[in-house]
Amino acid sequence: MDDIVKKAMAKWPDVPHCYGWLALDARGNWRMRDERAQHLNLPGDKVVQVALLGFINRNYLPDERGCWFFQNGPQRVFVNLEATPFIARTDPSQGLVLHTGEPVASIARAWMTDNGELIVESAGKIAQVDDRDVAQLMAALEIDGKTASDDALMDWLDGGAGRLTLRYKDQAAPVERIGRDEVATRLQFVRMPAPPGV
Repeated sequence: MDDIVKKAMAKWPDVPHCYGWLALDARGNWRMRDERAQHLNLPGDKVVQVALLGFINRNYLPDERGCWFFQNGPQRVFVNLEATPFIARTDPSQGLVLHTGEPVASIARAWMTDNGELIVESAGKIAQVDDRDVAQLMAALEIDGKTASDDALMDWLDGGAGRLTLRYKDQAAPVERIGRDEVATRLQFVRMPAPPGV
């Protein structure tokens, strides 16, 4: 967290929290959602200013409820998540990189949804892989130690036998099936934060 943010929090400890104004889409874009976007349930405007993106990324944290927020000075701006708290993209030199710019050094475990979305856990961070990059990782999926063909993978997704793993940086992470509608509950985060008691 930036020092300027810590000082602002100490100076103004009781600033009300903000909900609905910031979102993270499934491709790792931060989106500002003004009143019109919220009212019409629109995604909002993509944040493109480099300095602002860096500020949000450095001050992005979870609370004790599993709600993710951007600490904007003294105010917590809670984030609506289209997918997961982090989004991973492929990078030619680093493998996977989180939308915050942090490289994924290793994958502890992974999940595949009934829709074919791939979710990974790295250093305790849950990240769905950008849908444009999932195909690049398909060649790294193995069933019982052998490269998973498209047919074998579809069979596995439908409940077929075999142990699915994702090979990443010379390690094989186990892959579990997960329903799209149970991702947030099982992986313990809140997609649409609301004030406590609401």
